[in-house]
Amino acid sequence: MAKKSNNNQNLPSEADINKYEMLEKLLGSIYEEMKEFSKKKPDEPLNKFKVKNINRVLEQIKEIMKNEPTNEFLDLLDEDSLPSNSDSILIIGQFMASMNQFRSNYYRSYIHGVGNNIWSTKENPRHFP
Repeated sequence: MAKKSNNNQNLPSEADINKYEMLEKLLGSIYEEMKEFSKKKPDEPLNKFKVKNINRVLEQIKEIMKNEPTNEFLDLLDEDSLPSNSDSILIIGQFMASMNQFRSNYYRSYIHGVGNNIWSTKENPRHFP
């Protein structure tokens, strides 16, 4: 019984899930924009404005991922060295992979319904086989 309780403590909260769903869309948009910049000028450095705005999203994702094993691989863009467009795609891609793993861990099709997907959260834990 104590084991399940510990597992529930590591589950995301409903607030984390709401934030996750918003950030997932923002990160997807950032990724698409940066991919285009990277195709045109892969070695061109980002400006401070872009780095600051991208990091605002990445910081919030890192907060949601704080208990996930992938968190140690999530680095923010360096505002001092100004990464290139292609470097930023690498970093953003790691965040996207981490978010995909998070979704895979906590979002599943409920056994008793076809197409009925649910999140497993602290407030509403679901134990999947």
